[in-house]
Amino acid sequence: MPLALLALAIGAFGIGTTEFVIMGLLPEVAADFQVSIPTAGFLVTGYALGVVLGAPLMTVLGTRVTRKRMLLLLMGLFILGNAVSAVAPVFGVMLAGRVIASLAHGAFFGIGSVVAADLVAPQKKAGAIAMMFTGLTVANVVGVPLGTYIGQSVGWRTTFFIVAALGVVGLLGVAKLVPEQPRAEGVRLRHELAAFRNVQVLLAMAMTVLGFGGVFAAITYITPMMTEIAGYSASSVTWLLVLFGLGMVGGNLLGGKFADRHLMPMLYVSLGALAVVLALFTLTAHNKIAAAVTIVLIGGLGFATVPPLQKRVLDQAAGAPTLASAVNIGAFNLGNALSAWLGGIVIAAGLGYTAPNWVGAALATSALVLAVLSGVLERRTITHSRRVAGHVPEPVAVAEARR
Repeated sequence: MPLALLALAIGAFGIGTTEFVIMGLLPEVAADFQVSIPTAGFLVTGYALGVVLGAPLMTVLGTRVTRKRMLLLLMGLFILGNAVSAVAPVFGVMLAGRVIASLAHGAFFGIGSVVAADLVAPQKKAGAIAMMFTGLTVANVVGVPLGTYIGQSVGWRTTFFIVAALGVVGLLGVAKLVPEQPRAEGVRLRHELAAFRNVQVLLAMAMTVLGFGGVFAAITYITPMMTEIAGYSASSVTWLLVLFGLGMVGGNLLGGKFADRHLMPMLYVSLGALAVVLALFTLTAHNKIAAAVTIVLIGGLGFATVPPLQKRVLDQAAGAPTLASAVNIGAFNLGNALSAWLGGIVIAAGLGYTAPNWVGAALATSALVLAVLSGVLERRTITHSRRVAGHVPEPVAVAEARR
C-alpha cells in the first residue's frame, strides 16, 4: 500500500477523534459555559448535521480544483474549526467551531476514498479504502479515550488544541505524500449529479443508512444499557467502547480484504450476521461477559460493511464518483441520527433500554433485503447484456450461411 494512504489515515484519525471525543467531554463543556447537558448535546447534533450538509456542499465547491488541493483545503478547514472550538469564549462560538470542522468530514472521506482507490490496482481498491478508514476506527480505540482522559484531567480545550495539531500533521502528510492527480477533464457538476440516477448508487446509499444505522441504534444507548441492565459501573463504559473500537478496526480490515474478492457476498454475510447479533443483544445484555463479546461483534460486523459499501458506490458511479462518494459518507451520519431517534422513541414508549437493539436488528435486516435486491438487479442486467451481445453476430452468421 502506498505511503499516501498513511497521510489519509492520519487525517481520518483526527476527524474520528474530534467527532466522538465530545461525547465524553459534554459535562466539562457544559459546566464551563454554564449550559445544561441537553444544550451541550447540540455540539453532537450540530456536527452530525454539518457532515450531512457539508459532504455534498464542499464536494461541489471542489469540482474545479484537483483532489489533492481539495484535501488540503478540507484539512485547513478542519484545523480552523477545532482551533475555534479550543478558544471559544461562549457556547455559540464553540458550536460554530464544531460546525466548521464538520464541513470537512464528509468531503474528506468521500474524496479521500476516490484518491485511495486510484492509488492502487483495481483488485486492491476496497483494501485501500479500508486502510484510510483505519484511521477513523483507531481513533475510537486510542484517540477518543485518550482525548477524553486529557480533557477531564487537564481541560477540554487542551483536547481540541491537540486535535487541531493532528490536523496539521495530516495536512503536511497530504501535501508531502499524496500525488498530484490531474483534475478529470470533461467532468462537471451535471456529470456528478447524473450518478444519482443510477438505482444501484441509491440502493448502496440506502444500505449505508440502514446498515450502519443498525449499529448506532444500539451503541447510542450503550451507557444506560450496560449500567442498568448488564450491571457495569459507569466508569467501565469507556473500556466497553474501546472494545467496540477494536471490533471496528478488525471488521474494517476484514471488510476491505474480502470486498476486493467477493463484494456482494461480503455484504450479505456481514449485514445478515449483524442483524442476528443485534437481535441477540437483547438477551446477552443481561450478562457482563456476553454483553462485552457482543459489543465487539457489533463493532466488527458494522464496520465490515463500510469498505464494500463505499467501493460499491465508487464502482456504480464510475466516471464521476466524487460527489456520490462524499454523499455516502453523509449517509452514515444520517443513519446515526435516524437510529438514535428511533431508539429514543422505543425507550420513551416504555419498552426498556434493550429495545433499541430490536430497532437495530430491523434496520440491518432492511439493509440486507436491499443488498439482495441490488444483487438480483445486477445479475439481471448482466444476463440481459449477454443476451444482447449474443444477438450481435447473428446477422453475420446468417449472411455467411446464405453465401
